[in-house]
Amino acid sequence: MWLLLAIASAFFLGFYDIFKKIALDKNAVLPILFLSTVAGSIIMVGFVIASESEFIPTNHLFYVPHMTTREHWLIVLKTVIVLSSWICTYFALKHLPLTIFAPIRSTGPLWTTFGAFVIFSERLTLLQFVGGGLIFIFFYLFSTAGKLEGFSFRSNKYVWLMILGTLLGSISALYDRYLLREMNVMAVEAYFTFYQTLLLIPILAIFWYPQRARSTRFHWKWAIPFIGLFLLIGDFLYFYSISLPDSLISIIALVRRSNVLIVFIFGALFFKEHNIKKKGIYLIGILAGLALLVLGR
Repeated sequence: MWLLLAIASAFFLGFYDIFKKIALDKNAVLPILFLSTVAGSIIMVGFVIASESEFIPTNHLFYVPHMTTREHWLIVLKTVIVLSSWICTYFALKHLPLTIFAPIRSTGPLWTTFGAFVIFSERLTLLQFVGGGLIFIFFYLFSTAGKLEGFSFRSNKYVWLMILGTLLGSISALYDRYLLREMNVMAVEAYFTFYQTLLLIPILAIFWYPQRARSTRFHWKWAIPFIGLFLLIGDFLYFYSISLPDSLISIIALVRRSNVLIVFIFGALFFKEHNIKKKGIYLIGILAGLALLVLGR
């Protein structure tokens, strides 16, 4: 059950990344991030109101229960981690081709596995060490393909932003494992969405609004609300899969990150990006390494 939920989550998150790329093309980053979270918040407000008015019964899957002060602060911390990751990846995605973005993003489960090794005392098997080595090898080879398009993995700041965003995403995944074994899935999703919107208001006011005339101008695009919608669906399926008692975060992280295949194919077919064959081979190598991480269990 939890594996099917993770696969469905990967499908929706693949299109979530595609809608981000469409919306970010020649557009301001922070307003898009803010408006997409507003779209998600509007949807979640409906579930909260329906729960408070008892239109959704307390035993229903979509019921949003009350939370303690401690639980709210735990979600605020998750929101800070995720927003930091998103800001990095949004700026990176705006300036990097999808076929560069996708393989970097696909290394996330490696860092999640290493984090589980350090934090949760999970032991790495020989196959997992081999899988990790494969990922590093193909990631290095992939960096050579990026140079052919003028993207130096050492000097390009957007590549480093993408790597930082991926690492923060792995930290968030490990934190999710802790949160969702204790807290209600709908409560986490609802208040996580609300806190995103609230925290983005001062970020928007300080870092974008005063500079808006001198930076990339904002233009409304139809893809923006779909970012919020597809993220909500993908996250709900992901949160629910983690909350199940027999689920494995390392496998969920791998399956969820398989969404990069959808993103990569879209970039190849619709954005007509370059060096597709070489980058595709390297992406397969990275995914093979990730498969060994799972088989190594």
